[in-house]
Amino acid sequence: MSYQNLTTGRFSETGCAYSLTMVTDRRIPHFKEFAKARYLINEMRMLHEKELVKSLAWVLMPDHLHWLLIVNETHLSEIVRIFKGKSSFDLKKSFHLNGVFWQRGFYDHALRKEEDLRAAARYIVANPLRAGLVDSIADYPHWDAAWMVD
Repeated sequence: MSYQNLTTGRFSETGCAYSLTMVTDRRIPHFKEFAKARYLINEMRMLHEKELVKSLAWVLMPDHLHWLLIVNETHLSEIVRIFKGKSSFDLKKSFHLNGVFWQRGFYDHALRKEEDLRAAARYIVANPLRAGLVDSIADYPHWDAAWMVD
């Protein structure tokens, strides 16, 4: 299936919250390395600071990213294209990597008005617990939420 087929019919609404998942190529656990993880987190922060998105919650797993965000004026597919393109280029250059960095495409779920953003954030940041990486989310260094997730 082509990338064009993956994005055909994809809707992006300004002000809407989306849960995104992006996976590294061949699920290589690049983000086990602290420096690579922090590098990617900085790329996420740049999109937030440029006001392309409003980050609500995220967790960076060893081989994928879960990100709850609100899109501003830029189409969701364009945001992901910018993010994956820049992060791939910068990570490969800075860490002397070759080949493809991200899998093609991404998974998105638009949260409906009645869906609880805090519940979605809790689910996202609990990924390291469900994966057995830590016993407490406080022990996992690569997550954040716009509010305290209780």
